Amino acid sequence: MPKRSAKASDSARRKLIEFDAETWHALHLLSRDRMKSLQELADEAFTDLLKKHHRPVTLKQALKESLRRQPANDPRAPRKK
Repeated sequence: MPKRSAKASDSARRKLIEFDAETWHALHLLSRDRMKSLQELADEAFTDLLKKHHRPVTLKQALKESLRRQPANDPRAPRKK
């Protein structure tokens, strides 16, 4: 039976993803070198991708980001004299 990550829950979603042979081989070697499962590598990769595109992963992050988007919370430009 495959080992489920600590984050896995009843609300987890599954998706079938296809890799070409070279990419699959490279991922397999990386998972063995890092002693991580493919799921753990995928979790890390998708988390990094979401951060790169400034997309929140957790509800707490989403709420924090929504506050930052409010103009009232932006720092004011210094006044010219």
